[in-house]
Amino acid sequence: MNENRIIYLPLGGAGEIGMNAYVYGYGKPGEEELILVDLGVTFPDMDGTPGVDLIFPDIAWLAERRDRLKAIFVTHAHEDHVGAVAHFWERLGAPVYARAFTANIARRKFEEQGLKPETVLTASPWPETVKAGAFGVSFLPISHSIPESSALVIDIPEERLIHTGDFKIDLTPVVGEPFERAAWEEVAKPGVKALICDSTNVFSTHEGRSEATVGPEIERLLSEARGMVVATTFASNVARLKTLAEAGEKAGRSIVLMGRAMRRMIEAAVETGVLRGFPSTVPVEEAGQIPRENLMLIVTGSQGERRAASAQLARGKHHGMELKEGDLFLFSSKTIPGNEKGVIRIMNQLSEKGVDVVDDNAGRYHVSGHANRPDLEAMHDIVKPQIVVPMHGEHRHLREHVKLAERRGLQGVLAVNGTMVELSGNAPKVVDYVETGRTYLDGSVKVGALDGVVRDRIRMALNGHATVTLVVDEDDEALGDPWVDLMGLPETGRSRQPLVEVLEEELAAVVARAGKKTLADDDKLEETLRRAIRNGAQDEIGKKPEVTVVISRLS
Repeated sequence: MNENRIIYLPLGGAGEIGMNAYVYGYGKPGEEELILVDLGVTFPDMDGTPGVDLIFPDIAWLAERRDRLKAIFVTHAHEDHVGAVAHFWERLGAPVYARAFTANIARRKFEEQGLKPETVLTASPWPETVKAGAFGVSFLPISHSIPESSALVIDIPEERLIHTGDFKIDLTPVVGEPFERAAWEEVAKPGVKALICDSTNVFSTHEGRSEATVGPEIERLLSEARGMVVATTFASNVARLKTLAEAGEKAGRSIVLMGRAMRRMIEAAVETGVLRGFPSTVPVEEAGQIPRENLMLIVTGSQGERRAASAQLARGKHHGMELKEGDLFLFSSKTIPGNEKGVIRIMNQLSEKGVDVVDDNAGRYHVSGHANRPDLEAMHDIVKPQIVVPMHGEHRHLREHVKLAERRGLQGVLAVNGTMVELSGNAPKVVDYVETGRTYLDGSVKVGALDGVVRDRIRMALNGHATVTLVVDEDDEALGDPWVDLMGLPETGRSRQPLVEVLEEELAAVVARAGKKTLADDDKLEETLRRAIRNGAQDEIGKKPEVTVVISRLS
């Protein structure tokens, strides 16, 4: 009897879209050799994570077992798959493998963190295999919305797993490799124990469209444009950038790229040979010398990011360029759920300038990089796995994908973040639950989601803040009255008097009534002053602010 088992453990990306991190293990229970597939980020919002720069998965479980971690494999260069690798590499220490384009992007991230870029190793596509402990891992090309995306063929003794990564079935992807059914059938021929599969578009029942169908629609739109044209899309969608640039060139326009992330992606694609024939571009510094009707700007900020080029142009001038009435602004992208407010704000700012805004509500100027339901069904049919493990999706996506697999006669298992699934036997079974959470990059420091930093920030944002200062002499007597500094609170309340004066009067009365025991005890005195401020503010403005009390004792 084989004492070894195969385990699958998502630490991020299962039950959410973003922050992907998937652990695979093989060996005796509790002693398994491990590999990690992807280590990505998700992005903060002002409502739930104000001031936070990036959000990472909690890798504590894996870091505690770093001696068993044999390698990290990155399927593609989207931020939600590669964005956290450099941030966490020192805690994990394993070699990192990726294909050339992804490795190029990852090495830049390592350099930004002061790490050696040669830590990231370039892997060739299938059938080359990377050995990592008991695992043999191959990068099997698959089409997606970024070059050189790959599924992983994960071989362990007597079993084969396939981790799709993000994918769609696209035979004409413009940039990058088309989906090759024959290669996939060959890989699946020996039998596949489990297909760990993208679930993002499981609810989309229509056939997926190829990237190549977008070009003619954009060309038609640009042929009718009279003023300056601006287009935005995901900076990483190199195929779309090429489609947009070629459409602009056919319309007789000079192409200007605006946005550091976009230029970085183009450079990486050219350096690694995945992008050829990109139209020549004009430096933004020279764009002002070209007639507006002959210009096309391709800019970052399709998701409403405040500091990106789209938002800067919507607010006013950016690098000397300014939008005017009659110009055209194209969103060649889908708005990711949660980003609607930022995108609509930009659209309205553009509208106020008289700019004609075109989005993709009609589905003409963007196609998804993820497999719709027919593509998922086709993948099931090609691979014919014993087990389907949905990943890369919110809970509703994973659950629907399990139903889809089971309707098609396959075993499905719902495994959200922290769910350890054994894939060894005749049926998948949940064998453990691991504590998972989030880690915030706050400035240059990583903080735990439960550390209270962001929670306190939200409470201050909601309630305002008051600082109370009181000086106490050697005899435990108040030396003058307390004074108050307020932030984020109105100047006057119900009494029509300055709020600071009202609160200081209340504090003075409280201190005057306080007994010797209270004045001699910092904790009691602090609590008395805090309660007085909160109650006084509640009466005046209907809010209880966060309070900091500073007691200075003369010795």
